[in-house]
Amino acid sequence: ELDTVLQAVKGVGTQTSRQLLAALPELGKVSRGQIAALAGLAPYNRDSGKWRGRRFISGGRSCVRRVLYMAALAASRHNPELKVFYKRLKEAGKPSKVALVATARKLLIHLNAILARHFKKTSSNTCL
Repeated sequence: ELDTVLQAVKGVGTQTSRQLLAALPELGKVSRGQIAALAGLAPYNRDSGKWRGRRFISGGRSCVRRVLYMAALAASRHNPELKVFYKRLKEAGKPSKVALVATARKLLIHLNAILARHFKKTSSNTCL
C-alpha cells in the first residue's frame, strides 16, 4: 500500500519506493529536518567563531542517498515541480551535482510529507 503511495510521485519507481521503505522505516514519522539528516542530505555548517566555512552533507544512510540521487535525476526531468526547482538552481549558477542533491532532498521531504498525510488519514479512519 505504501509502495503505491510513493510511486504516485513522478520520478519514483518500484525500485526506489521499495528501497526507501526498507532502508528508511522512519519515512512519514519524523520531521523534515530529521528525515534529511537520516538520509545524509541535510547541510551542516563548518563554522568557528567569526569564521564561516562551507556547508556540506555527510553521514546518514548511503544506500538511501544513492537511491534518492537517481530518483532526483529522473524527477528533475519528469516531475514539473522538481524540474522548475532544478532549473532555477542551475540558472543561479549551481553545479549540476549540487542542484541534483538539493533536488533529492526536496524529493525526500515531499515523500515524507505524503506518507505523513497518509498515516494521519488512515489512522483517523480506524475504529477503536
